[in-house]
Amino acid sequence: MLQDNRTFITELYLVGFGDLHNFKIVLFAMILIVYIMALMSNVLVIILVATCKSLHSPMYFFLTQLSLSEVLFTSNIVPNMLRLILVGGGPMSVNGCISQFYLLGVSTIAQCLLLAAMSFDRYVAICRPLHYTSILTSKLQLHIVIFCWTSGFTLALLINIFLRKLQFCHSSIINHFYCDIAPVIELSCSDTSSVKLVTSLVSMPVVLSPFMFIIATYSAIIFTILRIPSNRGRQKAFSTCSSHLIVVSMYYGTLTTIYIVPTGEHSVDANKVLSLLYSSVTPLFNPIIYTLRNQDIRRAIGKFVNDCASKIIV
Repeated sequence: MLQDNRTFITELYLVGFGDLHNFKIVLFAMILIVYIMALMSNVLVIILVATCKSLHSPMYFFLTQLSLSEVLFTSNIVPNMLRLILVGGGPMSVNGCISQFYLLGVSTIAQCLLLAAMSFDRYVAICRPLHYTSILTSKLQLHIVIFCWTSGFTLALLINIFLRKLQFCHSSIINHFYCDIAPVIELSCSDTSSVKLVTSLVSMPVVLSPFMFIIATYSAIIFTILRIPSNRGRQKAFSTCSSHLIVVSMYYGTLTTIYIVPTGEHSVDANKVLSLLYSSVTPLFNPIIYTLRNQDIRRAIGKFVNDCASKIIV
């Protein structure tokens, strides 16, 4: 009887960053510029690897998939965030909110698995260089990428199915600029034990297993590098891994701070700042890091720019 008298909510309200007064234009412009640069840099990486034969290797193939996941991730969050900044918060339907979280889950799971795939690529390249081409065949690369994306879509869908069973009948306010799972669950007046269980069963292995795999592969890589007799050889071997190590450290460092550190350890505003860095700045840094620390990509960019310039002149 009580269930029938409830008024169920079909629309949630995202607070965003609140009333920023005159600062909202500045923040809007800064985030828009970073977003455009992130899209352009990641798309450029995809185009370069697709068009330059010198970049047709497993490492760069996995890098294009990482860039693709970054485009999906940031495009899922930033455009609506920009709207919230201008209007000082705004509504989003429950279905739209859950769909946003679904795409967030897809890209996050895919990124975790792709980072693990890239560490495996570096392991084979350094620890088993003579067997590199025979192990990382085109067929295996394709299977790895299909596994990463299929896992993302399937596991995120599993959580999404349970989320869509929730009902909302109390507060509709989310003090954030995107729909994350924790605040959505908190707003529900349904039994959330099943969705919490499924989320834990899916999230912990997906996040921790790739991370432990990365630690294991890099332990073997470091051990192999230390056995190289010449300093120049050690430096060259380590330089091929440094970009990936920086990206992994940034990604998992931010992810851990946002989702694993207890909420009492930092305020809601601090969490928003970290989420802002995670959703808009990190997707820009990843291609920049690989570009600045990789001679092959720098040469490919130079060739790409010269080709474009010559076509314009002609």
